[in-house]
Amino acid sequence: MQLDDILHINNCQADRSSLSTTPNAKTDLVNMNGPKHKFCTKLSSTYLRKWWITIVVAAALIIGGIVVACEFTVLIDAVVDRMVALRPGAKTFGWWAKPPVEPRISLYIYNVTNADDFLSNGSKAIVDEVGPYVYSETWEKVNIVENDNGTLSYNLRKIYSFREDLSVGPEDDVVIVPNIPMLSATSQSKHAARFLRLAMASIMDILKIKPFVQVSVGQLLWGYEDPLLKLAKDVVPKEQKLPYEEFGLLYGKNGTSSDRVTVNTGVDDIRRYGIIDNFNGRTHLPHWTTDACNTLAGTDGSIFPPHIDHDRILHVYDKDLCRLLPLVFEKEVMTSNEVPGYRFTPPEWVFADVDSHPDNMCFCPAGKPSCSPNGLFNVSLCQYDSPIMLSFPHFYLADESLRTQVEGISPPVKEKHQFFFDVQPKMGTTLRVRARIQINLAVSQVFDIKQVANFPDIIFPILWFEEGIDNLPDEVTDLMRFAEQVPPKIRVALIVGLCTLGVILLLLSTFCLIRNSHRQSTLHLEGSNYLATAQVDMNKKQNKDNQPARY
Repeated sequence: MQLDDILHINNCQADRSSLSTTPNAKTDLVNMNGPKHKFCTKLSSTYLRKWWITIVVAAALIIGGIVVACEFTVLIDAVVDRMVALRPGAKTFGWWAKPPVEPRISLYIYNVTNADDFLSNGSKAIVDEVGPYVYSETWEKVNIVENDNGTLSYNLRKIYSFREDLSVGPEDDVVIVPNIPMLSATSQSKHAARFLRLAMASIMDILKIKPFVQVSVGQLLWGYEDPLLKLAKDVVPKEQKLPYEEFGLLYGKNGTSSDRVTVNTGVDDIRRYGIIDNFNGRTHLPHWTTDACNTLAGTDGSIFPPHIDHDRILHVYDKDLCRLLPLVFEKEVMTSNEVPGYRFTPPEWVFADVDSHPDNMCFCPAGKPSCSPNGLFNVSLCQYDSPIMLSFPHFYLADESLRTQVEGISPPVKEKHQFFFDVQPKMGTTLRVRARIQINLAVSQVFDIKQVANFPDIIFPILWFEEGIDNLPDEVTDLMRFAEQVPPKIRVALIVGLCTLGVILLLLSTFCLIRNSHRQSTLHLEGSNYLATAQVDMNKKQNKDNQPARY
């Protein structure tokens, strides 16, 4: 309200106060209803209207604070969704296509130190864990094609480079390990006709194939010429031939994969962000007995749908795992870059036997006899029927009897042998990974093949590895830290600011209205008294004037 208006109102109040003292009270009384009085009433009404408007503004500010408290997170989530979705040309797309990280894989090989005694005398096998042998990796998604249904297709290129400076020795280090091609063939022949087993024994005798091989670390990983595979190339029917002539645990993986992967971009549905749509044209694996166990609805492990909570189960698919691997929340973590994350690990039942976890029955394609022992997972259907069993390193979460079948394997330690992913929950980006897996060979004793007649039924450990990343570049973690820390602070500031300002204005306007109302009531009462007094005086004067004069 302007100073002039206040002065005018004060003048109006002064006029009312002087009503009973003016000589022409009657005239003044009439003037109280004249233009000047109407002007005074208008000023008073304007004064009240302004404070009522202030109350409305204060209420709007308080309501705005409440709306921010309830809906601000939704707005921020929408911004995050748009930012992380895989749109060609966007920064996050570039990070996804060519991750700005240096993954490493460290391998630990179980070197057999008493192979002759094990075969000749039936002694328990003794192994010596040798490692790590470390390789740095570069990942890049190539041949990327954007599809019309909100998906992207690509091939993955992985390049491995040996890091002798981080390893215990060169790739030329020699180790003695089970002959996987030979033992796979003999184990598969256990239920074949006897004459086939005898023929196989003769061939192996001619080729001088033995149950253990002495190879370099590089050969074991990247391939060496195996006489049995070379023979198979010539005698096995074309449709049953293996796609390689050499044997190596990482054979054919150093380069661009022929596998074509199609994933969801998350543009249309952020809940599908990074989820595999199909793998080589398949939406499900062909190996297992139910659709639930054959599903490919997981990610490659680098990204996950955002806004992750403790109850979410994440899923990772890798071709070599031969299945979708579930991950459950374990604990909250903080990275070295001060970025908070959630640690997800495989549940304890993931490789459990069917007696402990009946839902795993779907991974037994030939019924219960084909089920794996507790703590192992049979991937032979994905490895050309080679009896390969996966476990966690040192048989972590497996039966103790598996570890003690051989000597030299120390008890598992969670910190060294656990498989885990650390994930930034708001954006769904992987912060740190330790994908730890052990490769084992399930050997069956076959008496008709003399080379392995003394090789008992055993789960023989070959090697274990850990693949992963330690941290992300500052450019990425700065964005994550901003998304995690700044929006909550802005939200609190807006809530406090809007509500505080609203309450202050509400209290101030309410106080002024009450004060003005009290003043108006007082003036109204005083004005009424003045009018009544003036009217009495006028009546007395009129009566006096009307009385006859006395002489």
